Amino acid sequence: MKKPKKESSDQSRRNFIKNAAIASSIFIVPRHVLGGVGFTAPSDQLNLAAIGAGGKGASDIFNASVNGRERVVALCDVDFSGSAKKSTENFPKAKLYADYREMLEKEKDIDAVTISTPDHVHGPAAAFAMARGKHVYVQKPMTHNIREARMLTEMARTNKIVTQMGNQGASNPLLDMVKKWVDSGKLGKISKVQIWTNRPVWPQGGPFPASDPSSKPSALNWDLWLGPAPEIPFTPNLHPFNWRGWWDYGTGALGDVGCHLIDIPFRTLGLHYPKDAECSVGSVFSKMWTPDYNPEGCPASSFITLHFAATAKSQSPIEMTWSDGGIRPSHPDIIPADHDIGGANSANGVMIIGEKGIITTNINDSSPLMPKLYMNDGTTEFGPDRLENQEPEYGHQRKWVDAIKAGFGSAEHKGLTSSFDYAGPMTETVLMGNLAIRSYMLRRENSKGQMEFYGRRKLLWDGENMRITNLEEANQFVGRTYRKGFEV
Repeated sequence: MKKPKKESSDQSRRNFIKNAAIASSIFIVPRHVLGGVGFTAPSDQLNLAAIGAGGKGASDIFNASVNGRERVVALCDVDFSGSAKKSTENFPKAKLYADYREMLEKEKDIDAVTISTPDHVHGPAAAFAMARGKHVYVQKPMTHNIREARMLTEMARTNKIVTQMGNQGASNPLLDMVKKWVDSGKLGKISKVQIWTNRPVWPQGGPFPASDPSSKPSALNWDLWLGPAPEIPFTPNLHPFNWRGWWDYGTGALGDVGCHLIDIPFRTLGLHYPKDAECSVGSVFSKMWTPDYNPEGCPASSFITLHFAATAKSQSPIEMTWSDGGIRPSHPDIIPADHDIGGANSANGVMIIGEKGIITTNINDSSPLMPKLYMNDGTTEFGPDRLENQEPEYGHQRKWVDAIKAGFGSAEHKGLTSSFDYAGPMTETVLMGNLAIRSYMLRRENSKGQMEFYGRRKLLWDGENMRITNLEEANQFVGRTYRKGFEV
């Protein structure tokens, strides 16, 4: 009688993970028998990899490993001489790559990846990984543009990929307090949301820096850092942080913290795509009467207005305003003048304004959320200023890992706070502000030889079809063009 072919250890591990929910007890040896309490059998470990191993990527992959419970098999970064060193020290056995495409083609055993690159690589890297069946954790904003966000959201459903965006504050349990205040109807009809930030805190609003190929660090793979962006000579003051202020790579103040701040009202009010967007931006004058014009970069400050249809929770249409560059709303009368609005020094915050009162919170990253309810009748209810975290970043990465093990469609998967089914539409809303800013800078010469800024209007948005309906030229900012090899 022919003996059955012996299953490889990798096949065994994969089958264990895939069939964990239905596996017979015959095949499962209790972990404490194998290696003591808390021991994780090798067959029950995920193989993880990081695309972007420095900066935020170092904490993302470390937290996803759950203190060594999962196996980190590969790290990808364009420069291992900087902060990515921390990841190589944490995971000395991981194979190192500069190109995520090469890593994912060679390392067939990878189950899931964290993606913590500059914004312009989020979409291409995530799409490449998801097409190969890899589960993905993608830093905020989920993508560089609206088209990518819609594509990845649909791709996750089709390919049954377990996803999570890296706006870790979405897992902050204090959000339940804000949700309870809204759901209980304490505020009555909610008609306005005001959001603000002190970002940018990096150089922004000036001319693009000059190239200087001679100053390129030897360890940096500049071509791979550019990724989908146009090929240019090495330019200082972009890598590793200040890329945020340039449209080819970053998404400005909105991309940096919009997914932390806008998340709060978007989630608690049950919002969907906005109906329109309009903006104004701060002007910088280097010479008299002529404002600087740098359309390749984000402005030093901006003010955005979005309108949303009524929801079951708001009971009325919502006007949402966003301001950055340190510009914040005026102090409401019902909040004592010596109280901060939002966070410390009122630097960042959200106000949800109803007919009976106001909810105010801080930025929702790893900062104290500081939820506060002020009622028109003078009563108040405050959450704690601090929350003792039981695990890093509210377990945001660990919950994603647990959902992968439980399987697509599991209770753990449905319980994720920023799977792409939610994070996709929310990211699109964040990026609508940037579409308005870029349209605001559109100009052409008129018949009098003067520059006419023809995009400075309210832009009407067909969210289902991803189109501005009253200014065709604005639709160029829904997506982007891609360098060959990095298409989405």
